[in-house]
Amino acid sequence: MMAGLCAMAVSAFAVDKSQFLTGGDISALPKFEALGAVFSDNGKTGDVIRIMRERGSTCFRVRLFVNPTLKEVVLQDLPFAVKLGQRIKASGATFLLDLHYSDTWADPGNQGKPAAWTNLTFTALEKQVETYTADVLKTFKEAHCLPEIVQVGNEITPGFLWPDGKLDAPEGGWEHFAALLKAGIRGVKTPLGVEDRVKIMIHIDKGGDAAATRWFFDNLAKQSVPYDMIGLSYYPFWHGGMDQLRENLNQTAQRFNKEIVVVETAYPWRPHGETQNMSWPMTPQGQERFLRDLVATVRATPNNLGKGVIWWYPESVRIPGLEVWKGGDVALFDAGGAALPALHAFKTTR
Repeated sequence: MMAGLCAMAVSAFAVDKSQFLTGGDISALPKFEALGAVFSDNGKTGDVIRIMRERGSTCFRVRLFVNPTLKEVVLQDLPFAVKLGQRIKASGATFLLDLHYSDTWADPGNQGKPAAWTNLTFTALEKQVETYTADVLKTFKEAHCLPEIVQVGNEITPGFLWPDGKLDAPEGGWEHFAALLKAGIRGVKTPLGVEDRVKIMIHIDKGGDAAATRWFFDNLAKQSVPYDMIGLSYYPFWHGGMDQLRENLNQTAQRFNKEIVVVETAYPWRPHGETQNMSWPMTPQGQERFLRDLVATVRATPNNLGKGVIWWYPESVRIPGLEVWKGGDVALFDAGGAALPALHAFKTTR
């Protein structure tokens, strides 16, 4: 059943894999569905993936934890991710896999390694990262759900797999971090055949900070880390105004000549209490304007290197029994699960 579902073509939504990527990280969608969330568009209920595909989405991201804590929406073990990957593949969209290398959230303030790997020596940890990653990609390939893009780590600006891969660690620093990163990249490539096309993305959180982005990727170059795409998080309330993002995109494209995706973003559709850089109204129309401006900004990146915009947690409507990030105010569906106008901004082509 798994292989059949993944292989199923949905011709109505066939997508050119080279086109501009739009869509969302829908990692928690099955949890919302299990709790009874209902989503609709123009009064007609339906599957979130289908609704977003009809509105122009071309890519969906799914995170993967090693042994997730199962608290709230930290649920994404390998079987969970494969099943959701099946649905994405069946829709004809691009599948982006986000490897957290942790049992819970990995972000700039939290990059703890999996509990089962705690006592490994550095050499053993390096081997474990490679073997684990190879096994993960092998599983997706055998299920005919191979992702087109793989993030090796999530928002890894300060390193990952702490303390071993922490950039400001007393010993190791960039060398240890790069060794672990290269191990993950080797693991992605190990099960691939000549016919497989999988791009490696390196994801940091500094969407509005050109200097920090340059510092990070300059150091990656010094360590000879191979990769294909740069992923940036850009939330205006944390990362600055659109002009700061634009400057970063321009400098990063010209310096590194890599494809760039704003792989996480969000903006509220109703007032939420944020005050910094909220240049658009916090209304459904303001959210749409933000996303249109963001898509236009990324598409204007020099040398055609701006390759996409992925919304964080578009399915995060308020629902009994689940604590939802920012109370559902940055979802792409309203409090009743109805599609918001911002989804129209994804209907874009090169």
